[in-house]
Amino acid sequence: MEMSPKQIVNELDKYIIGQDEAKKMVAIALRNRYRRSRLDRELRDEITPKNIIMKGPTGVGKTEIARRLSKIVNAPFVKVEATKFTEVGYVGRDVESMVRDLVEASIHLVKKEKFDEVKTKCEERATAKIIDILFNTLKPATGEELTKEKVKENYEAGLYNETQIEIDVIDAPKQINIMGGGGMDINIGEIMGGIMGGPVRKKKKKVMVKDAKEILAQEESERLIDMDSVNSEALARAEQSGIIFIDEIDKITGKGGHGHGPDVSREGVQRDILPIVEGCTVSTKYGPIKTDYILFITAGAFHIASVEDLIPELQGRFPVLVELNSLTKEDFEKILTNTQNSQIKQYKELLRVDNIDLEFTDGAIKLLATLAENENESHENIGARRLHNLLEKLLEDISFNASGDHPVIKVTIDEDYVESHLKDNISTFDMKKYIL
Repeated sequence: MEMSPKQIVNELDKYIIGQDEAKKMVAIALRNRYRRSRLDRELRDEITPKNIIMKGPTGVGKTEIARRLSKIVNAPFVKVEATKFTEVGYVGRDVESMVRDLVEASIHLVKKEKFDEVKTKCEERATAKIIDILFNTLKPATGEELTKEKVKENYEAGLYNETQIEIDVIDAPKQINIMGGGGMDINIGEIMGGIMGGPVRKKKKKVMVKDAKEILAQEESERLIDMDSVNSEALARAEQSGIIFIDEIDKITGKGGHGHGPDVSREGVQRDILPIVEGCTVSTKYGPIKTDYILFITAGAFHIASVEDLIPELQGRFPVLVELNSLTKEDFEKILTNTQNSQIKQYKELLRVDNIDLEFTDGAIKLLATLAENENESHENIGARRLHNLLEKLLEDISFNASGDHPVIKVTIDEDYVESHLKDNISTFDMKKYIL
């Protein structure tokens, strides 16, 4: 990964508006991983990631920053909710499962890369099998002088796409998972299959020709890809470049929850998270993984609790604290128009399917942005998610009446349209101006 911090921020800017400080800190953390990889092994082992706490209201981009970050470097990434974990001794998920989830994500990532490397060869073999099946099925049925070349020609022209054929597929054992010691999932089907040994069992399956290629190509890849090397590479990648994003971290502080009783386990969850963040070895079904060099990013609104309410040892393992700002009217305007695959673009493309040519005027966009800011100030601040609420209400009639069985209709959303369809939101705001 040779992107500079500035280049990383430029990539994040395509999807996330504002929050420059947060983008800068995660970009530095990411670049430091690359810098570390270039050092001598002795020094490299001494350098651990500087984990990050992102503090800010919901909907301002905390999760999106972490998610986009992992895509930029194609790194194993998982997002977990801190509130889903329970202290050891309580029924529920233990914190080590986040590391096992990361390994699973890494396995999927590496396996996909390996498949892409052999994809062409797998598809060629799958095509040859389909042509053989078609030839052996069609020739006796039609009684015609059918050659393989003719079958191949027709197949490539798509003439057999809707033809049903029978193929042999691997009869995988049914997956029956039970919770083993340490919270590990144990697949009984895999264990029994390993004990029984013997040749791989096959079964007949009837599929359309258009679907057969993908199924057979996937089976061919299983033969060509060495899963032992995939597992070892995936473990190494999860260890050295994995990112775990822990959301709602403020909800497991002493002040972050409500009530009493089982909530006493919240501080216990923090204590359980601590050794994983500090660095320990977690057992997975693919082998042990060290967590010393995984980058942990946590986030929370911290509107009831504060970062200082976390246990001191855990605070010390997250040396970088970044505060994200509430979104302004100008931010909402940019979110609606400037981001890649912006919300307005999404609605345009969705309605284009039903022959609606949707256009928004600049005035309508400015009014929507103003309403979003006002609604967040006067109600619960839900950040950019407020735009989803307003746009759904604004376009409700159009979305309901569009059917696709009419010619293309051009619909322009201007200020008058926004005012007439969101008059309740506007009148509520106007009234609040006069309330002391």
